[in-house]
Amino acid sequence: MHDDDRTDPADGSGTASDVPLSAVAQTGEREVETALRPRTLGDFVGQPRVREQLELVLHSARRRGVPPDHVLLSGPPGLGKTSMAMIIAAELDSAIRITSGPALERAGDLAAMLSNLTEGDVLFIDEIHRIARPAEEMLYLAMEDFRVDVVVGKGPGATSIPLEVAPFTLVGATTRSGALTGPLRDRFGFTGQMEFYSPEELEQVVWRSAEILGIVVDAEGGAEIARRSRGTPRIANRLLRRVRDYAEVRADGRASLPVVRAALAVYDVDELGLDRLDRAVLDALVRSFGGGPVGVSTLAVAVGEEPTTVEEVCEPYLVRAGMLARTPRGRVATSLAWEHLGLAPPSAGGVDPVSPTLFD
Repeated sequence: MHDDDRTDPADGSGTASDVPLSAVAQTGEREVETALRPRTLGDFVGQPRVREQLELVLHSARRRGVPPDHVLLSGPPGLGKTSMAMIIAAELDSAIRITSGPALERAGDLAAMLSNLTEGDVLFIDEIHRIARPAEEMLYLAMEDFRVDVVVGKGPGATSIPLEVAPFTLVGATTRSGALTGPLRDRFGFTGQMEFYSPEELEQVVWRSAEILGIVVDAEGGAEIARRSRGTPRIANRLLRRVRDYAEVRADGRASLPVVRAALAVYDVDELGLDRLDRAVLDALVRSFGGGPVGVSTLAVAVGEEPTTVEEVCEPYLVRAGMLARTPRGRVATSLAWEHLGLAPPSAGGVDPVSPTLFD
């Protein structure tokens, strides 16, 4: 993988004093994220099934001397899809070109990117389900036949010019595989479904990241961070950095269990990993609406957020934690939600979190 393919848009020619503080902070945060990314399949923690399957796909292609089949990585945010795409390029000793679905608004945008690929390159498209339809239709031909048809001119005089594209491997990442069109999904030779991590796997993530960042973490402190990370490595790494900040400023620099608990309390992360917005949603559902059912739009107004934020950011974990149920009539708080807020559910209120009849 070539370093110049992963550089930031800024040319880096200025000094720190020439750059606004916010830009310096963002650059530093990106550098930390880059440092924490695994470089090889062996370094990648978790996802054993996907790693095994990908290893077979990549090694087989290398033995045959051809680019591997196109790869689709599906799963919730923060599970390592981008890191896996970079690992694929590294395992193939190839360059990686990175873009996103929303950035490809016109077919010409995609054609320009495809024409600059060299043989064996990896093209990574994040949030590929959001790619514009004209670009998606051009992508069909590029994935199958390694060529694109560029239309020159307009009206009756328009002509189509076929352009050859160097053989490449497309790696697509999506958080909503159901939003992909059938023709696009069918053109991927391998689909890897990324799953949430177990607490034990997240502990390994915490230890690895702590070693890279030079943070001293006790066994109990690392386990506590992992337990509150909602099954997501990205969240585990973020909480670890915030614990580091607290430990350096208000403690002796060591992330012991009491320090971890005190730090996460400052940052409004409770013992189940719920943050301020999660608890606000539960509190409104329980206190303002008696446990539901209530529509997501009404619930969003009650907490001062957009419905999509509640639906896409809060609900997935609350449902997975058994605290919220999605029913045909609206959202309903389970008995676990009442208990977590320290309230007693009404005799007819709440729902059994394992009851299948109320979930849509």
